[in-house]
Amino acid sequence: MSEIPVGRPLVGRGAELARLDGVLERARAGEPRAVLIAGDAGVGKTRTLDEAAARAAGAGTAVLTGHCVDLGDVGLPYLPFTEILGALSADGRFADVLAAHPEAGRLLGGDGASGDAARSGRLRLFEDMAALFAALAETAPLLLVLEDLHWADQSSRDLLRFLLSRGVLQRSAGGAPGHRLALLASYRADDLHRRHPLRPLLAELVRLPSVERLELRPLADADVARLVRALRDRPLPEAAVRRIVDRAEGNAFYAEELVAAADLPEGGLPSGLADVLLIRFERLSGTAQRVLRTAAVAGRRVGHDLLRDAVALPEAELEEALREAVGHRILVAGSGDTYSFRHALAREAVYADLLPGERARLHGAFARLLTGREGPSGGAAERAHHYRESHDLPGALAASLEAADHARRMGAPAEELRQVEAALDLWPAVPDGARPAGADTVTLTLRASAAAAHAGELHRAVALTRSALAGLGEDSDLELAARVRYTLAGNLLNVDNLSAAHAHSSEALSLIPADPPSPTWVWAAATHVAAARQVGETGVALEVARRAVAVAEELGVADARADLLISLTGLEGEGRTTPGGRERLLRARELARRAGNGQVEMRALFNLAIGCFESGELRECLQRAEEGLERAGHFGLLSSLYPRAMSYLRHLVHYTLGDWDTLLDGSRDGAREAARGGGHTAGPALYAALARGDLGAADRARALLEGPCDWMTALVAGIVLTDAAGLRGDAAEAVRRARSTVDALTDETGVLPSATVRLAALALGAVADAVGTAPAADGRWTATADELVGLARESARHGEDGLPQGPEGRAWLARAEAEWTRAVSGPDPAAWERAVAAFAYGDSYERARCRLRRAEALLAEGRREEAATEADAVREEADRLGALPLRERLEDLLRRGGMAVGAGGDGRAASLTAREGDVLRLLALGHSNRRIGEELFISAKTASVHVSRILAKLEVSSRTEAVAVAYREGLIAPQPTTPG
Repeated sequence: MSEIPVGRPLVGRGAELARLDGVLERARAGEPRAVLIAGDAGVGKTRTLDEAAARAAGAGTAVLTGHCVDLGDVGLPYLPFTEILGALSADGRFADVLAAHPEAGRLLGGDGASGDAARSGRLRLFEDMAALFAALAETAPLLLVLEDLHWADQSSRDLLRFLLSRGVLQRSAGGAPGHRLALLASYRADDLHRRHPLRPLLAELVRLPSVERLELRPLADADVARLVRALRDRPLPEAAVRRIVDRAEGNAFYAEELVAAADLPEGGLPSGLADVLLIRFERLSGTAQRVLRTAAVAGRRVGHDLLRDAVALPEAELEEALREAVGHRILVAGSGDTYSFRHALAREAVYADLLPGERARLHGAFARLLTGREGPSGGAAERAHHYRESHDLPGALAASLEAADHARRMGAPAEELRQVEAALDLWPAVPDGARPAGADTVTLTLRASAAAAHAGELHRAVALTRSALAGLGEDSDLELAARVRYTLAGNLLNVDNLSAAHAHSSEALSLIPADPPSPTWVWAAATHVAAARQVGETGVALEVARRAVAVAEELGVADARADLLISLTGLEGEGRTTPGGRERLLRARELARRAGNGQVEMRALFNLAIGCFESGELRECLQRAEEGLERAGHFGLLSSLYPRAMSYLRHLVHYTLGDWDTLLDGSRDGAREAARGGGHTAGPALYAALARGDLGAADRARALLEGPCDWMTALVAGIVLTDAAGLRGDAAEAVRRARSTVDALTDETGVLPSATVRLAALALGAVADAVGTAPAADGRWTATADELVGLARESARHGEDGLPQGPEGRAWLARAEAEWTRAVSGPDPAAWERAVAAFAYGDSYERARCRLRRAEALLAEGRREEAATEADAVREEADRLGALPLRERLEDLLRRGGMAVGAGGDGRAASLTAREGDVLRLLALGHSNRRIGEELFISAKTASVHVSRILAKLEVSSRTEAVAVAYREGLIAPQPTTPG
């Protein structure tokens, strides 16, 4: 366990520490919690964490600390967790606990396996780390501290996501106490540019029920003045204090450094922080400066032995210099014979002051020293960094490739991509004789493209494979040339560039003779089958697939055979929704699993999951998607194409079943969805937000179209914007959005996307509404309604692989037919009864919407009792879902029909929706609209709309009156008083 350092006094953080104390107290009582602490560089994050950790340790909590390190573009997988494990391993009291968790222990003892075996153990590693921390928390309350998350590598971010969303923070079932564990993690808010990889993770984590965010804002001037005075043994003149306070601008670190330089002549004080740091540095002896320059090259933290060997000083002289640096509070002595710069900015300032030749020489020294000190946490990546900075390009090339191998074994494709691309950058500058044997730029580029695809960077994968194609010479090996082309074709299929994919797969197949049979020909054929099928050449695809699957079986190329079986499932008429199709997919999945090909296994599992969804078997779809995501975790493929699609499917099932709170409160299993892009993450949550009346959902959907827009993003945005236009009564916009989305999603063969039936039905609903409000315009809309219902019918008849759509498509067609009838001849109860029955496969919200339309049609025919029955069902479902617009449309219909609004309840309480009840309870707590929005994950504007509707329904004019009425009539219960 690390000792808790004691540094400068902490001022102005009483409220923040009280909040952290509360979190730690709850954790000690068995309510695991996490706090993400944000603040600008130097604002006091580390000092606040130190104080909180010291208090926790004083209360009997075990404290473990891990640091993320900035090494430029070099990522060290799992570095902060490796540091934590190192502290545990150094303490003999925990030897038995570590021994009981071998997957976690392999981060310390080496990979423990190689190749596919290690790569497939990534999820086991995550689970074992969670189990290790849980075991530690059984013996004593545990506090994990992670510093500088803005420098965390992707693998560490994935592990953190797992621990917070699925691991040690999950509460026990039945209300029993959970793990006695808290996690505090800090990051620099001012370092998070728009595309910083930490941003999407933070956005996800803060929505988890057990995670909260704490922002450290700049200190007030009075607090900075208190800090300045406390830092000095001798009092400073008040004028000097004021100058420091003004210049510090609320930053404790600035203030501290300015105070440290306060004895220098006023004219010598620098105007920038770096200058202040260097003035302090230059006050040290020459030997101490030499030690600090060397330490700055190592990074934020350096071990004593490594620093001693790099600086080449006698032990006594080194210790004296270190004592001087620690005494001047530039270095801090840590546990395990390590030293770290007290502030990262201090290290950066010293590093920047090095002469170019001095910097290169020291980097070279560290590279050579680290060669003999290889560790389990990615030492090759660190050596590659030092070799590059020392201009030893052959050494950097070899170390980068070694680091790439390590990242692949660890299931960290983003780090592998970064290292292989670094090697490609270095390759031209390294002489032929110094390059690794057996490698060339084409094969390296192919490897980079595979890593990019595994990391979910699909367009980057295409660009890299195009680069490999350009690098082929006229005398290139034919097998390599074919491999490049079919790899490019596969990557192009992933980004929906179908005609180009078909062209390249055709070239690949033509380069390799079918006789004698070879694995390269089989893979070229498998890719061509997929491409030909996508461009409508099903006959060619079927012929090639049948021949290739026999060759694959003959040669024993199991994963290629599996890929071909998946394609044949859709080509031979069985389809993935049939028992025969599923049996074939299961066989393909098993072949891919045995061959260790994660990508093909993911394709099989996705087809199994989507086949269940298309069959209306939603619970089984959810299980298949969960299984697929779990397997993706084994391979480190969570960001790749098919796991992303399965993640979307999982969200879509939750939406369809009406499990919207799970969807919107962020409690879903973030550890198993590394993908953060576009519609795969946003789609179902946007559907639910819109249905709940979130006025910002349409804006967020529109924003999706402004960035990189793939097929799924276009689909999600189109659905949301079409539905939103209909909800606000803009039929023309709804029709325009539906048409433009169908056009964007229609492939090069002219086949309509399956979602056409849904888009057409939504637009038809808006058209029918327009006809109902402006009957004179019937003629203007008739042709539009006919066009839309025609699109719906065609799409439903010819779904995936030309087969009719399943229950979902048939349900949307039934709604489209009912909406068309409503638009051209008026509401028809029978048509809506068919739509209600069709959505009974599981879509609770759309079934309720259709029941509302049926109630409307029944009222039009004077069948009031039947209409009342439907209205009660709609009210119950709308309240369960929190679907405000649906509830309001119901109330409007009942008012127009002369029926009691709020039947089935009593008085004003019954008129409030479930979401309005939530808002009312937060109003009683005195929350602002903004705070209400944050609590309920809606915009402040939407919260304001809810508040206005509450005031109207309660017939009051102010928020205070509303709360008083709510208490008086029992709409909300008084809050219990906390004992003082």
